[in-house]
Amino acid sequence: MSIELQSTGTFAIGDKTVHRLGFGAMSLTGPGVWGPPRDHDEAVRVLRRAVELGVDLIDTADSYGPYISEEIIREALHPYPERLLIATKAGFVRPGPGQWVVVGRPAYLRQEVEMSLRRLGVDRIDLLQLHRIDPEVPLEDQLGELKALRDEGKIGSIGLSEVSVEELERARRIVEIVTVQNRYSLTNAFSEDVLEHCAEQGIGFIPFSPIAKGALAVAGSPVDHVAKAVGATPAQVSLAWLLARSPVMMPIPGTSSVAHLEENLAASTVELTGEQVSELTAAAR
Repeated sequence: MSIELQSTGTFAIGDKTVHRLGFGAMSLTGPGVWGPPRDHDEAVRVLRRAVELGVDLIDTADSYGPYISEEIIREALHPYPERLLIATKAGFVRPGPGQWVVVGRPAYLRQEVEMSLRRLGVDRIDLLQLHRIDPEVPLEDQLGELKALRDEGKIGSIGLSEVSVEELERARRIVEIVTVQNRYSLTNAFSEDVLEHCAEQGIGFIPFSPIAKGALAVAGSPVDHVAKAVGATPAQVSLAWLLARSPVMMPIPGTSSVAHLEENLAASTVELTGEQVSELTAAAR
């Protein structure tokens, strides 16, 4: 199939430049983001096919599995192509399926970065994102430890996840922040102010859960209307809208299926008119 990721444009993260349509590896685990995937071999095929089709940004986290997603990435792709950027995260512990507990103690963050380095089989994590800010630990201590790891050469760049504009600016007074990963889609645009701020500051914005769901994507909805007009699927329209929304936007749709992966990446070939983008933006909520 023909997929043209170059049409998405690119964004620089540290010393690497990536296409603005990546892959989120949370789905390469079991139910509740816990344990191994139902089909391990298909998970490996998904990763290899993603890179084959030009994906050069893969997003994961130590808490996905936990650890399973990082391990499968290494199994499938190591030794990694020079152009590939693997972003991971630290800051959650997992007591069980669907359970997430924030832990931002400096010693814990350092431990998890060291373990991610070993699991991924790298000497440096190109992008390490603080998975959540721990309200029980001074932000200066959390980001100070990541800054120390960056200065030691174990982290290339630092990002944040699920933050407000105020939290982002507090963080930037401590260390350079190159990306923000917040939930954002046509059906959840509550981080609009964060997106606008990132665009103003040249900070990459990585929307997770990027595909519209529910009423906005059903038959007769605005997404369905545009999808029929351009000959695409609602998922592809959701991603094409994100790419058109801002030059700092870097969606990372995830899946455990090669067929679904190819469908998502084909969003790079969907061209929306200005009127269609405006129609979708007006419907976003």
